[in-house]
Amino acid sequence: MRVLIVEDETAAYENLVDILKEVSYDIQISGNTESVTQTIHWLQSNPAPDLIFMDIHLSDGSAFTIFDKMELETPIVFTTAYDRYAIEAFKVNSVDYLLKPVKVEDVKHALDKYSKLTRQDILQYLSQLNLLAPAPRYKDKLLIPYKDKLLPVSLRDVSCFYTADKNTCVYLKDGTLYPYSKTLEQIMSSLNPADFIRANKQFIIARNSVTDITIWFDSRLLVTLDVEVPERVYISKNKASEFKSWLVSNNG
Repeated sequence: MRVLIVEDETAAYENLVDILKEVSYDIQISGNTESVTQTIHWLQSNPAPDLIFMDIHLSDGSAFTIFDKMELETPIVFTTAYDRYAIEAFKVNSVDYLLKPVKVEDVKHALDKYSKLTRQDILQYLSQLNLLAPAPRYKDKLLIPYKDKLLPVSLRDVSCFYTADKNTCVYLKDGTLYPYSKTLEQIMSSLNPADFIRANKQFIIARNSVTDITIWFDSRLLVTLDVEVPERVYISKNKASEFKSWLVSNNG
């Protein structure tokens, strides 16, 4: 059995190698990678191993980044120092998990579990790996350049972002208006889509700033916000259903 060990701590790597050699003579260590970048390169450049032992915290970030960059065809045993809550997720979505420091009996259990898996079992595990990835972290504040200062502004206080003639402004709930140098595309990429939506080419609006909606004659929606804005906020007919679902969703 060919094994890849993804581990950036030398002592932990050597300990796992010693245990694997003790547990089975049939195990061949095909490689050791220490980072997300190395692991992706290794997997793209070598035949797929039979099993991967993977630490969660690597030198250049979370191992879950690997699953975003490529599709894995190899079952994984996680090695982790995560708390018990997180471990419940590993139980469901990986072949097994090993809580550091790794012990011989833990490795034996993982290998025994692996040996009993069908191909269908393995595919099911792999399809659920993305469920383990931590939720995206969105900004909760903006730093707005104003005169010779940088003003920290909570996104809870933002009603909308508006752009016209390649100039963008931030409208706050108290009526304050600030120029902002980023495009709506750049801004939206850092916002939680549960809280903000790109209403149209001119506006990104906050969910908690919508005060009422008028159904327009051509099935567009006319949205009224809690601040005065330079032009009306229309939602196109094609986007109306999505907008209404977003507005009443409970994942904010």
